[in-house]
Amino acid sequence: MKLQRVQVVDSHTGGEPTRIIVAGGPDFGGGSVAAQLAVFRTLHDRFRSAVVNEPRGSDVLVGAILVPSPDPACTTGVIFFNNVGYLGMCGHGTIGLVATLAHLGRIGPGELHLDTCVGRVTAHFAADGAVTLTNVPSYRAKKAVTVDVPGIGPVTGDVAWGGNWFFLVGEHPWALELNHVEQLTDATWRIRQAVNSQGFPEVDHIELFGPPRAGGHSRNFVLCPGKAYDRSPCGTGTSAKLACLAADGKLAAGAEWIQESILGSTFTGRFRWLDRAKGEIAPIISGTAHVNSEATLLLDERDPFCWGIRT
Repeated sequence: MKLQRVQVVDSHTGGEPTRIIVAGGPDFGGGSVAAQLAVFRTLHDRFRSAVVNEPRGSDVLVGAILVPSPDPACTTGVIFFNNVGYLGMCGHGTIGLVATLAHLGRIGPGELHLDTCVGRVTAHFAADGAVTLTNVPSYRAKKAVTVDVPGIGPVTGDVAWGGNWFFLVGEHPWALELNHVEQLTDATWRIRQAVNSQGFPEVDHIELFGPPRAGGHSRNFVLCPGKAYDRSPCGTGTSAKLACLAADGKLAAGAEWIQESILGSTFTGRFRWLDRAKGEIAPIISGTAHVNSEATLLLDERDPFCWGIRT
């Protein structure tokens, strides 16, 4: 039987890994990126699992596949996915994608546009390797929502969109330290289930904030949809945070916000207003990614775990 060969480039952004599929993926038939995502989800979901799940990947790995874009201004379309499904946008993944395109010689320093299933993202690649992206419009949907979390009690946070849906919690009893990851994962998973069952089923990311440790403005812990925590400061989570800060008048347009991850890696964020009346901003996130491998994945139908280990 002929092996299916899938060429990938792996990178990490602030410690969070991204796997970019550069050749060998399915054909999704063209059209908008959202339409291609629908085909991916319906007809080729096992391919997603094969790329990011064990035995080739892990729960923390985020994948991305390059697809054609009908927008002539865009360098490429991209669909992001993880161990359990698909992501609207991915900030660390976008930074990793730009670093990967540069590594492959497909782009040089300058500006490029990327087409995602939730809108166009603009990125600037600097000669020193830094990437600055202007994310999709972001906003806070609901302020100070209190949910009753079994085993924990009432927890209050904001619901905000930053390319994915977040529940952002600033007041909580937990120390945001790497050696507390198991406790933080358990707490945020409980919070997510409560948020989903108490009026906000769309929320799939939980973000805790605490005092900075590495000279930033705050440190975060972000639980991703598949129950893995984000090693980076989370680009879409930082976008959601900026939307909340803007809505509360706690950060001026253009002012910098340095967001630390649970590892101490940082993104620098700022924003510009799109619509003050609606609280809608354009988040601008800067960070750096490092390419760490090129590989060819082999998909062999005779392998009982060819399509990944799915829970």
